[in-house]
Amino acid sequence: MLELLMEEPYCMATTEGEQNGNTPLHLAAKNGHLDAVQLLLQSFDNRNTVNKAGETALYLAVNGDHEECVQALLEAGCDVNIVTTEKSSCLHPVSEKGHTSLAKLLIANGVDMNFQNQHQQAALHLAVKNGHIPLLHTLLESGCDVNVTDHRGQTGLHIAAELGKADIVEMILKTGADLTLQDKQAKTALGVAARGDMVIIVDMIIKAERYFAWKADAGNNETLHDESPLTFKLDHREETRQIRTTIWNLAYKQFKPRDWKRLARHWVFTEEQVSAIEEQWTAGVPKGTIQSCTVAECPLLGLKSYQEHGHRMMLIWLHGTLIARKSTAKELHEGLLSIGNKSAADKIRLESSGNEARKCMVS
Repeated sequence: MLELLMEEPYCMATTEGEQNGNTPLHLAAKNGHLDAVQLLLQSFDNRNTVNKAGETALYLAVNGDHEECVQALLEAGCDVNIVTTEKSSCLHPVSEKGHTSLAKLLIANGVDMNFQNQHQQAALHLAVKNGHIPLLHTLLESGCDVNVTDHRGQTGLHIAAELGKADIVEMILKTGADLTLQDKQAKTALGVAARGDMVIIVDMIIKAERYFAWKADAGNNETLHDESPLTFKLDHREETRQIRTTIWNLAYKQFKPRDWKRLARHWVFTEEQVSAIEEQWTAGVPKGTIQSCTVAECPLLGLKSYQEHGHRMMLIWLHGTLIARKSTAKELHEGLLSIGNKSAADKIRLESSGNEARKCMVS
């Protein structure tokens, strides 16, 4: 039947388009008619004809999720990088819908992963925005630019932080993305997360900032052991339970309101990092109030805000200390001495000595 339609008087093999500029190849690809696509490809010398919207038959097949048609068109030599009048590439609809296998097919055939549409969005932005983790993994693994910015000046990390997508934040952080980039509101991804009260993500980004700063130092370029894969998420491991308990007790039972900031500065936290941690429960409080009043005088701050801030800061510190394979007891003891809390420092030293003694007895 299809063969008959190719002949007079139907002439389906024509390259002339209908009112929207769609040729028979466009329509066959759009509707996923593989047999028709394969037959028409035998007669069409120009497989890259565009309709009035600037769409090729390949683009329409991709947009319709017709993977077999896409495969046939690519094998016939269709150009994977022709974009529409709205500056949409074949990879944009795929990234918006989360069609991972199609993305792999397009990437294997040389699609430009970093091409930006009329909103300056690359495929990465759309995958992040729509939460398509498998597709995002494919893009990252294939080497897409994680630092490309959209019309708001935002990277994929900015968007993930703004939307509270911790799993995606983790994926992008592991690529070594530029954490200093600012959007058009002069916000880094950390600033965006802090503004949105995305506490878990704030802490993850600070861990990453400190980790990559440590890695950049001379002699710190060793790879992590397989049993301790890099992660910036919360630590729930049994082997760190004791030190995490010690940290909790310090923050909630022994810290005074200003202690955590002094300790943070001793451990070389930046002012932006301290401010981002402090943003929790203190947004909207007049500048200078936090430093000048007591908890009783500042009910807006919450009775335990400084304790929670201190707890979070120390867990972030712990992450880097463990990766650097430093003695947590020694580092904590020195830090507490630096802020004048000798009693807490001595207690840490005694606990550490007791633990070492017990280890010797067991062995």
